[in-house]
Amino acid sequence: MNRLSGKSVIVTGGGSGIGEAISLRFAEEGASVAVLDLNLENATKVASEIEAAGGKASAFLCDVADSNSVKDIFAEVEKTFSGVTTLVNNAGIAHIGKVHETEPEDLDRIYNVNIKGVYNCLHSGVKLFLNSGGGAIINMASIASTVGIPDRFAYSTSKGAVAMMTKSVAVDYLGDNIRCNCISPARVHTPFVDGYLANTYPGQEKEMFEKLSKTQPIGRMGQPDEIASLALYLASDEAAFITGADYLIDGGFNNLRT
Repeated sequence: MNRLSGKSVIVTGGGSGIGEAISLRFAEEGASVAVLDLNLENATKVASEIEAAGGKASAFLCDVADSNSVKDIFAEVEKTFSGVTTLVNNAGIAHIGKVHETEPEDLDRIYNVNIKGVYNCLHSGVKLFLNSGGGAIINMASIASTVGIPDRFAYSTSKGAVAMMTKSVAVDYLGDNIRCNCISPARVHTPFVDGYLANTYPGQEKEMFEKLSKTQPIGRMGQPDEIASLALYLASDEAAFITGADYLIDGGFNNLRT
C-alpha cells in the first residue's frame, strides 16, 4: 500500500473500463487522482467512489482531441493538486474495418482522439514535468500496434503511432527525469466489449464472447484490474530504471498463437 503516496496523477478516459480501474487502483495506493473523461457523469462517479473510500480525487470534463481544453484542464489539475507527477494517456476509441471500408472521416475521428489526443496530453504534460523536475508517463497502446489484426486498419495505425510516440518522448527527455512507457493489452473485458457484442451480435452475445476470449492463448480476456496493476508498477518508484518500454499484457497473444 501507499506505493504512490505523494503523487498526483492525471488519468484520461478515467471514467470507465481500464481508466476507471487505474483511477481506483492508484487512489488505493495513495495518489491524488484527476479523473478526466468526455463523460463527466462517469468521471464524477469514479471520483466520488475514491473520496468515499478516503482517497483524494477530482473529476474533470475533458475532450483530449481539443488542445485548448487539455491545456486548460491540465493547468487546473496542477493548481488543484499543487503539481502533477504522473500522466496516464488512456482515452481512446475504436474502429472496425479494412482499409477499403475506412472512410476519410473514420480515419480523422480515430486520429483526433487516439493520436492527436495523446499528443495534446503529452504536449501539456511534458511542459508541467519540465517545470517540476520530472514525472512518469504511461501511454495505452495495444497489441494491434505490433500484430496484424483483421479489420482494424485505422485503430492499428493509431496504436502504432502511440507506441512510437512513447519511444520518442522517452529518448528526448532522458536527462529531464521524465520516464515514458506504454502498455499493450490484448482484448480486455470492458463495457465497450459488452456494448460491441450487444450491437453487433444481438442474441449471440455469449457465444461471441467465448469466441473472442479464446483468441487469447491463455483462454480468456484480460480484466481491467490486471492492466491497472501493471500501470501501477510503471507509475511507481519501483520502475525508476524503466523508460521507452512497451509492455505486452496479452495472455500470450503476441508470442504463443498457433
